[in-house]
Amino acid sequence: MAGNNRNAWNVRSSNVSKRAHNPIRQIVDKLKVDPQAQKSFISLSVGDPTVFGNFNVDQSANDAIAKQLYTFKHNGYPPAHGTVQARDAVARKFGIPDKAPLTANDVILTNGCSGALEICFNVLCNPGQNILLPCPGFSLYRSLADIKQVEGRYYRLMPEKNWQVDLEHLESLIDDNTAAILVNNPSNPCGSVYPREHLEAILAVAAKHHVPIIADEIYCDLVFEGNTFHPMASLTQDVPILSVGGLAKKWLVPGWRVGWILIQDRHDVLNKEVREGLLNLSQVILGPNSASQGALDDILHHTPQSFYDDTIKQLEHNTSLSLSAVSNIDGLNPVTPQGAMYMMVGIDIEKFKDIASDVEFSQKLVAEENVLCLPGQCFDYPNYIRIVITPPADCLAEAYERMAQFCARHRK
Repeated sequence: MAGNNRNAWNVRSSNVSKRAHNPIRQIVDKLKVDPQAQKSFISLSVGDPTVFGNFNVDQSANDAIAKQLYTFKHNGYPPAHGTVQARDAVARKFGIPDKAPLTANDVILTNGCSGALEICFNVLCNPGQNILLPCPGFSLYRSLADIKQVEGRYYRLMPEKNWQVDLEHLESLIDDNTAAILVNNPSNPCGSVYPREHLEAILAVAAKHHVPIIADEIYCDLVFEGNTFHPMASLTQDVPILSVGGLAKKWLVPGWRVGWILIQDRHDVLNKEVREGLLNLSQVILGPNSASQGALDDILHHTPQSFYDDTIKQLEHNTSLSLSAVSNIDGLNPVTPQGAMYMMVGIDIEKFKDIASDVEFSQKLVAEENVLCLPGQCFDYPNYIRIVITPPADCLAEAYERMAQFCARHRK
């Protein structure tokens, strides 16, 4: 019988919990908002298009959910990886015959796109391996790697080339211990949309070194005029790809927590173990709620095109306003977004007399003007801030006017 020498309480948190962190929260929680401020608070920090009420889900999607509720057929537990009908709806929406065909068996439904990313990390990466991540990149990538004791190796994105990948640097990071390359297109935080030729160049590196790709395509089709979204899986016959997406951004319902993994694997590279691993992992915690799964076919296939067109039109208008305003602020250098909901803005630190970093810029901006932007260090990219362009136009205009006044006060 095992001995027990406990004579006092000593309950400790696990090593996993100690590794868990959110880089954005660690920085933002230190940005103090003054509740007594005379100016109204304007947040340009949260990637939730619904916050201000100017971006709303199409009524047809609400009706699709309501219809399923009244059938009383979707109140029980669905299959862990999603119902056949819901997975088939996703496969028909995103499959591309001859280029990237999909069936229901190639789809795993998840608790949001973040849940899809977590499963992909879990199925491909073992502790001690490494995964290649974009820099700047969405902070969740680093968090998932750290929790799982996987080394994140960060490949450079080049702002002077609309945040395209530095391919030489990417390739230099690959070794025998590289589990996957993660590609985010369209990008958070950059707002970039990669042209076909650039995606093909990334795929060529992956094919040369036999490294699978996790394609984070949650912002699929949210692209501005002159740009085209190309699903990575449609551009390769050789590289196995796990594409992740969801309803959150394109359908403007991040709170519905509906995500998916698309298994894009023309030569059955993933068939031996990874498919079974994905299914096993999906069974740990069930995916999206059953009512939303019942409504997926209507949402994906019957939302009117005018809804998507209106969303893009609003985003393009806000982008134009943002570029015009921020470009006229001495000391700030915006990089033109091509899609998604974000704009990265470089800070010319040398032009300011008492600001030494992007974090200090954000701290003082919220303290003095009650405008909150995320500093670039949230995305491992100092001397930049990220602006979310989804607030109403008048709100953005007010925020940029305050930023201009702030920069004028602190300019050398």
